[in-house]
Amino acid sequence: MSIVAVLGPGSWGTTLAVHLAGAGHEVHLWGHEPAELGRIEADRENRKFLPGITLPAKVKVQPELDAALARAEVTVFAVPSQAVRGVASRVAESGHRSLAVCAAKGLELGSLERMSEVLAEALSDPEPVVLTGPSHAEEVSRGIPTSVVAACGDESRAQRIQVLCSTERFRVYTNSDVAGCEYGGALKNVIAIAAGVCDGLGFGDNTKGALLTRGLAEMSRLGMALGGRRDTFFGLAGMGDLIATAMSRHSRNRHVGERIGRGESLEQALGGMIMVAEGVHTARAARDLGRAHGVELPITDQVCAMLFEGRAPREALQALMTRDLKREA
Repeated sequence: MSIVAVLGPGSWGTTLAVHLAGAGHEVHLWGHEPAELGRIEADRENRKFLPGITLPAKVKVQPELDAALARAEVTVFAVPSQAVRGVASRVAESGHRSLAVCAAKGLELGSLERMSEVLAEALSDPEPVVLTGPSHAEEVSRGIPTSVVAACGDESRAQRIQVLCSTERFRVYTNSDVAGCEYGGALKNVIAIAAGVCDGLGFGDNTKGALLTRGLAEMSRLGMALGGRRDTFFGLAGMGDLIATAMSRHSRNRHVGERIGRGESLEQALGGMIMVAEGVHTARAARDLGRAHGVELPITDQVCAMLFEGRAPREALQALMTRDLKREA
């Protein structure tokens, strides 16, 4: 049994807390809103982000960060990507040291860094572990069979998280390609927005099949230019996560795209959501990375045009379908 601090009481953080407690570990769940944590503790359920799932007795809700970190051997960062640096800086200031695990998927605006890079800088720890792959909270929390990846340059650290998290319903593989795993987990959210636009426009399986195939090529093209391995994008952190996110009713990014495909603005699409659609921030960061490294990202460019420049979805489709003809590979 280990003691694990989970920072971030959203749907994924709460799910990881429930899962780890079910695996026999003591879990300290922390968030920056004491009132919200008070409700979670009183109800023993996160009715806002994960309704219907009871918190096991081994999950201790901790409104104070120092108390959450106390005795923790592993600290899981499950906050939105743009909040990772701030939370990690608070952990560093506390003086607490443990094995850091990044459960956030995205790229930091401004620095354009991956989440493990942000953690490494903020914590002065060069080897945080990345937990990624196709893992909707709504399914993991209910024991639906799931497989993910623990990625780290230090294999012993990756194996430690593999053992910590693995159960008969949650299988963890290790991978040393941290960059590839993180770019896969981040970039698939952009393609999932595009997939949602297809749904909102009423297109069918042919369109979705083409989009996911070309989207995966785009993900791997940028990821390889930034140090990832090609084969990683055809594994759980790439293709696996892309399929789950682009096809699922649980996907926030696909949902945002669907609403835009139906004619809503980005503000309208996000207005009714209580959870973060990471692909919105990642689209802009990915476009900037592509331009900086000379990598062509036609789908990402059109997603950005729809999200931030008001381009109509049908115009974006027309731009993609009328590009210069070329070989597939």
